[in-house]
Amino acid sequence: MSAKALLVLEDGTVFEGKPFGAPARSHGEVVFSTAMTGYQEMLTDPSFAGQVLVLTYPLAGNYGINREAVESRRIQVRGLVVHETCELPSHWGSDMTLHEYLASQDIPGIAGVDTRALTRRLRTAGVMMGAVTNDETVEQALARLSSAPRYGETDFIREVSTDEPYEWSPQTEPQRHVIVIDSGVKYNILRLLSDRGCRVTTLPAITSSEEMLSLKPDGIVFSPGPGDPTFLDYQVTTIKQLIGKAPILGICLGHQVLGRAFGAGTFKLKFGHRGANHPVKDVATGRVHITSQNHGYAIDPDGLSSDIEVSQLHLNDGTCEGLRHRTEPVISIQYHSEASPGPLDNVYVFDRFLEMIEANPSRREVV
Repeated sequence: MSAKALLVLEDGTVFEGKPFGAPARSHGEVVFSTAMTGYQEMLTDPSFAGQVLVLTYPLAGNYGINREAVESRRIQVRGLVVHETCELPSHWGSDMTLHEYLASQDIPGIAGVDTRALTRRLRTAGVMMGAVTNDETVEQALARLSSAPRYGETDFIREVSTDEPYEWSPQTEPQRHVIVIDSGVKYNILRLLSDRGCRVTTLPAITSSEEMLSLKPDGIVFSPGPGDPTFLDYQVTTIKQLIGKAPILGICLGHQVLGRAFGAGTFKLKFGHRGANHPVKDVATGRVHITSQNHGYAIDPDGLSSDIEVSQLHLNDGTCEGLRHRTEPVISIQYHSEASPGPLDNVYVFDRFLEMIEANPSRREVV
């Protein structure tokens, strides 16, 4: 492996470091996360599909990789940039090093980067495309990058969604049947629903409302996922057809699509919300939730139907973090309730969803 690796941003800024992981070229939208732990969960989070992930916390890999602590079937990021990577992890559950994990799935990493300077660059200029390389000149990397499709031009949902339905059954006799529309679902959503006595059926993102309702669900969850929500016109149509027929919970991308179904627009944030300590205020109660977030787009509530209201707000920038229907059992949140800040601070969302199911007069018996 080469002794030097480069991250070349589309504006010509270059960051040099040492390669680890796979000796491969890559490219993607360069984004940063401020979370101090959870690098394995971030690597396998489908919401990072098509992106090169920068960790602002200076050390990665110190507790190794546990094969059980994954959030999807593979690493989803296109590259990983860190200040320092640990070669001798210490944790009883560790199966391999971070280097070995990336190499096993052909994902390149760069260590030794001034990630503080890189983060400041992204905060100032906004997220941008970048190329990861260890065998090209800066000019060659820029030429490759200029011919690659931009992040906002790609529908990553069809890349990360399941191809076939699958079940995630609880350990006890299920009391409810919940279907999850997989636009990039994290396994912990399925685990948390299962732990609450739900039989969970995960369906492809393109599933029609007729197919969903034929399964007689007690409730429907629209999952998080990557990319621009304007690609999901088919889900907008589906949600409109489902209102009043089953309780609905939208999470992150699901929140944005639900907002679009009620007339809201969406827009791209300058550098996104990615981290484990984002403060969100509940409008009705004044309570502040500390949340985990991973998204680059947000809802523009102008144009929202009078049937639905903004229920939560991000305290850093005032963006919409939650929606609630005034008469139907429909709620959504922008943050990742399953990402364990606290670690149980946000699982109340699933309890609230199940309360809506129990209170729904048209609830069907589980079959």
